[in-house]
Amino acid sequence: MKVKFWGVRGSLAKPGPTTVCYGGNTACIQITPDSGQLIILDSGTGIHTLGHELLASGKKPLIGSLLITHTHWDHIQGFPFFVPLFVPGNEWVIYGPGGMGYQLSNTLSGQMSYNYFPVTLESLAGTVRFTDLGEGTFNLDDVQVSTCYTNHPSLTLGYRLEVGSASVVYIPDHEPHSLHPMNSPVGAFPVHHEDQDHIRFIEDADLLIHDAQYTLDEYPDKIGWGHSPFEKVVDYAVAAGVKRLALFHHDPLRDDDALERLVEAARKRAAGADHVPEIFAAADDMVIELIEDPEITAPPVPPAESALITASMADHDKRVLIVDDDRQMVRLLEASLEVEEDIMFMHAYDGESAVEIASKEHPDLILLDLELPEMHGLDVCRALRSHPDIRVNDVVIIAVTGKRFEEADVLQCFEAGATDYITKQFAASGLRQRVRGWLMRTSATAADRRRGFRRRSRGRRKSDSGRRLEDND
Repeated sequence: MKVKFWGVRGSLAKPGPTTVCYGGNTACIQITPDSGQLIILDSGTGIHTLGHELLASGKKPLIGSLLITHTHWDHIQGFPFFVPLFVPGNEWVIYGPGGMGYQLSNTLSGQMSYNYFPVTLESLAGTVRFTDLGEGTFNLDDVQVSTCYTNHPSLTLGYRLEVGSASVVYIPDHEPHSLHPMNSPVGAFPVHHEDQDHIRFIEDADLLIHDAQYTLDEYPDKIGWGHSPFEKVVDYAVAAGVKRLALFHHDPLRDDDALERLVEAARKRAAGADHVPEIFAAADDMVIELIEDPEITAPPVPPAESALITASMADHDKRVLIVDDDRQMVRLLEASLEVEEDIMFMHAYDGESAVEIASKEHPDLILLDLELPEMHGLDVCRALRSHPDIRVNDVVIIAVTGKRFEEADVLQCFEAGATDYITKQFAASGLRQRVRGWLMRTSATAADRRRGFRRRSRGRRKSDSGRRLEDND
């Protein structure tokens, strides 16, 4: 398998004399397995040069797959300039996150509306099909692709591609759900179970390409922007037993010299760990080759574990219960989410009412304030988790807190049964992404896909000492 980087920069293209070494194009990667099929990850500005090279190869027709992680501009801005889309006879399937009324084709079409671009999506001369994805797995011929939501202010998927025992994981935009434990040794297993799932997803990868846009010193001013400090990425890679780590999505303000210092600091952080991955910064035109085993083939994907969202998976209105004694906060939460057209809202202003409404109405998700009168939010969690009805005890509960969580608070929150938590200093876009991602997981098919992924991961997790951990889901 050959991996070639065509764009490694995040947020904004930054060509010029200070980025000659690592490059200035935004996200685009080409994956070519030994079978020769063409797979592209994201369509930032780097896809422009890739398109011209593909045409120059003389191969006809060009048939390929384009996997979009999300539709922030730095990941799709090169799409209208990808010339193979304009050639008759070429065939492309565009994959990306969808569901709950959101369709990838609508966003790309909007980017190419006449106000922004002179050629519309309908004018593409090649055959272009769109496929919406959730979490799960699907096969691209001999390549098996697994998807997992990342923590970003837009619905975003990370991709894991496996073929003949070779594996590449691509996580271009992701913010840790929690920095705890703060003073742990490098590679210590995180306490937030979404971060644990993140490690599970990247485990044992031959090559991990991961967002490392910030440093821990920079991160306090960037909380909620959806990107990782490189130190936590190193910890992830060490904990997951990753073989090679490519730091990616470079900040546009970080020049070549600054990236050299960042890589040196990352290697220093990993030094002395039980497992030390090879660490480097991704660069435009960099090529990495991974050895495939021709005896290993991609197994069929059971329908319940498929990431493909089909027309038969009809969206239905999602029911969200907001629980808070502060009616202004209730209005704020609802206003932040009401742009999601498929959400119906219910309200409760104390803990006892919350348990009663949840028991009767069976919401898909609960936004639960912790500081409630008479019955604390964590007691509400415990009451719901002990309810005999699975429609109640399995509901997604996002705890909403006004305090900064310390490690003990995180552990207490999860022990009580919360699914996730957010602070009241949330950004509306971040809240929408978090809620949308969890609601996408609440459908029967999505829940089966997620459980299937966890079953495949059972017994594979590692601690920072390298021993195997039992699955505690």
